Amino acid sequence: MRAIAENEHLDFIRGRRSASFLQTPAWGRVKSEWRRESIGWHRDGELVGVGLVLYRQLPRLRRYLAYLPEGPVIDWDDEELAAWLTPLTAHLKKQGAFGVRMGPPVLTRRWDAAQVKQGIADDSVRRLGDLAPLERSHTGARVVSLLHELGWKPQTVEGGFAAGQPQYNFQIPLSTTNDAGERVQRTEDDVLAGMNQQWRRNIKKAAPEGVEVTASASVDEALDQLKLFHDLYLHTAERDHFMPRPLSYFRTMVEALGNEDPDRIRLYLARHEGDLVAATIGIRVGGHAWYSYGASSTEKREVRGSNGVQWAMIRDALAAGADVYDLRGITDTLDADDPHLGLIQVKVGTGGEAVEYVGEWDLPINRPLYKAFELYLRRRG
Repeated sequence: MRAIAENEHLDFIRGRRSASFLQTPAWGRVKSEWRRESIGWHRDGELVGVGLVLYRQLPRLRRYLAYLPEGPVIDWDDEELAAWLTPLTAHLKKQGAFGVRMGPPVLTRRWDAAQVKQGIADDSVRRLGDLAPLERSHTGARVVSLLHELGWKPQTVEGGFAAGQPQYNFQIPLSTTNDAGERVQRTEDDVLAGMNQQWRRNIKKAAPEGVEVTASASVDEALDQLKLFHDLYLHTAERDHFMPRPLSYFRTMVEALGNEDPDRIRLYLARHEGDLVAATIGIRVGGHAWYSYGASSTEKREVRGSNGVQWAMIRDALAAGADVYDLRGITDTLDADDPHLGLIQVKVGTGGEAVEYVGEWDLPINRPLYKAFELYLRRRG
């Protein structure tokens, strides 16, 4: 295992059906406050795995937290996991890391929309874990067990929101596997049929109400229109009480991801009679498409611009041959008294699945420094 050139890293990602956009070389340029490095695993001279490492320096010390968000991109089905992670740790230690944090892109459980709805309606069910899952992943269970054996520490906090990326996501499958093991793309009608009546009604209402959705055709076009998105995003942040990112962050993200691959990122704008009513940013790597950021107007909500723009993104993902449309993070709550419940209630209407990943894990390398880092994080928040 050694450092590799970014073009080698990118070529490997392009050769895979799915990898997180957080593991692309471009993401290292987005997170400019971290030092970045592309690493690769080799077997008999062939590149067999890659990772984007982000190094965050401790104040006044040349020691770093090494972070691999939703990575690394390796064969997590390999039962000899130590053969992958031991050289990773040795390399990062040489780079001055006092600890390593990673988020293996490995599923452990999933629940379909019907199960989640039943759980929400059942007062005795408080969390997703109270429901028998549709599927348990043997790979996920084995990875969790091996990480514990290798000294890694899970970083999940209550509700499933880890220190970095969420452990629970909501996803719409866009392809299935037939009896012969062949991949079969779902149709638009298939996806619509899986949605609840309200989602279908809102999608079908948007166009007759006069909502028009456009998607950027180039990086330059996205950059030209980005201020429109950001103004609406600031409005949304004020209304929904969250801390917004600056325009410069989104400009860097569009430039970095878009210049790495012209199909990587798109800006969607939904207008009604000339007024911007919703805007989103979509990202795709191979067969995995994400709804990344969204904004909506408080006015004209009755024209259903947010549903219209989501449907445009889903249709584009289908047209690109994607396997999954990822609505990103949810918490694991199904408790009616929990304010986070609304998040999963909106997403469950799409007819998708709640999925649990193994979550983020830390490996202390220098234990005194790692404990000081943990103390710093607790005091900060």
